[in-house]
Amino acid sequence: MSTEIYVLPRRKRIALIAHDNKKPELLHWARRHLDALSRHVLYATGTTGAMLAAELGLEVHRFRSGPLGGDQQVGAAIVEGKIDLVIFFWDPLEPQPHDVDVKALLRIAVVYDIPTACNRASADFLISSPLIYETYAREAVSDVAPGAGGATSTTGADSTADQECPTSPIALQSLP
Repeated sequence: MSTEIYVLPRRKRIALIAHDNKKPELLHWARRHLDALSRHVLYATGTTGAMLAAELGLEVHRFRSGPLGGDQQVGAAIVEGKIDLVIFFWDPLEPQPHDVDVKALLRIAVVYDIPTACNRASADFLISSPLIYETYAREAVSDVAPGAGGATSTTGADSTADQECPTSPIALQSLP
């Protein structure tokens, strides 16, 4: 397996997820960081996305509810290069019917070197980092063998990361 350099754009595509017991905490956090979140493209799983859109007045692209495949959809979006950052307020003290999906999502975020926050403190550090508004090159696995075509590195002056709706080395569908 080889690795590729992927460039996170200035305007990040952020996935916001919260288990039921953590939804109020995520909403409180999002209100505190409304200005920063408004500068990025937001995605969320089902009910979390509906809550955030209604309460914050921001556009939030919604996946299915976590137990209905939403966590898997977020993981797939990471693999496809459509998510740049994950904020996931999960409840480690409450068993979830989709625990295996949660584990798979967190695993894929690590494999693809996606910045991930799983509590308020780590989310505060991510959203307040100066890197949140800058391009950032990350190294992640690539299933394309070197020299076989497919994914290519995006580094240097020719990088497309400064575009409003950037692309990654992976072929992407149209983004909002």
